[in-house]
Amino acid sequence: MKKTMTIVCLPWCLLLTFFIFWNSITYVTMENEYTVVKQFGQIKTINSKPGLNCKLPFISTVNVIPKSKQFYDVPVSEIITSDKKTMTVDAFITWHVTDAKIFTSSLNASTTTAEGRLDIIVYNAIKTVCSSLTQKELIISRDFPLEISQANVYLDDVEIHDLTEEDLEETKEEDAEIVPISERLLQCIGNQCDEYGIMIDDIEIKVLDLPEENKDSVYQRMITARNNIAAAYRAQGESEAQMIRNTTNKEITVMKSEAKAEADKTIAEGEAEYMKVLSDVYGTKARADFYLFSLSLDAAKESLENGNTTLFIGKDSPIAEIFDGTKK
Repeated sequence: MKKTMTIVCLPWCLLLTFFIFWNSITYVTMENEYTVVKQFGQIKTINSKPGLNCKLPFISTVNVIPKSKQFYDVPVSEIITSDKKTMTVDAFITWHVTDAKIFTSSLNASTTTAEGRLDIIVYNAIKTVCSSLTQKELIISRDFPLEISQANVYLDDVEIHDLTEEDLEETKEEDAEIVPISERLLQCIGNQCDEYGIMIDDIEIKVLDLPEENKDSVYQRMITARNNIAAAYRAQGESEAQMIRNTTNKEITVMKSEAKAEADKTIAEGEAEYMKVLSDVYGTKARADFYLFSLSLDAAKESLENGNTTLFIGKDSPIAEIFDGTKK
């Protein structure tokens, strides 16, 4: 029974041995990577072309280095601008290996170690560049709109989140010397990465904000500033409203005065016309007497209203002349 199991397991042992031996003498270089072959710590071969390659078993070691661009999110850091304002900066970079031999010699072909060196280089560049700019210059030197939280800082009574892309473009046109901050950072870094066999392709700032401990005071400043602006708008509106009311009242007074003058003129003309008509109608003595008699009758009629049956008239009244027979 034991002999049978040994015979069955023997082919599998041979295959496993062959597989281990094959892996110990060959390695594969992918299209998006470098492979560095080292013997006793010394670099012997660097392969950049994809394919199957051979090495010495148990003596040679192979390091794989990425050839494509790498992304690294730089830790958030605090900086102080030239106008002594503290801000937090959150940035990211893209980088790639330019020389696999230098990268292996200086960083032991480790991307983690490379990111640690890049962290220091980028932080120093951000600190140097930002400390040479005022807060306003730092904002307008961006080459794309910022992502700012609600606790914004003020730039000459204008909040960061109020700056649109058009505002930034207009400011850039006014100041031709403004350089995007990504370019400033790359210029500051220069060739510092050459000694590691790597190159930074781009640096971008994701978020530019205030430290957490400053946000409460900034909120209060925002509220106060907005209240002041609102009060100024209300005062200006009330002033303009009062001017409109004064102008309207003046116009109404003038219009009333002109209308009253026109009405008085019309009444005077009507009364003059009325008197002319009366003069034409009662121009003779007979007509005048008849008019006076009619007025006397109307007055007598009004006196006898409300149950009154007694009429007092004078001797010279036209009605009395009728009753005493003197009227002809």
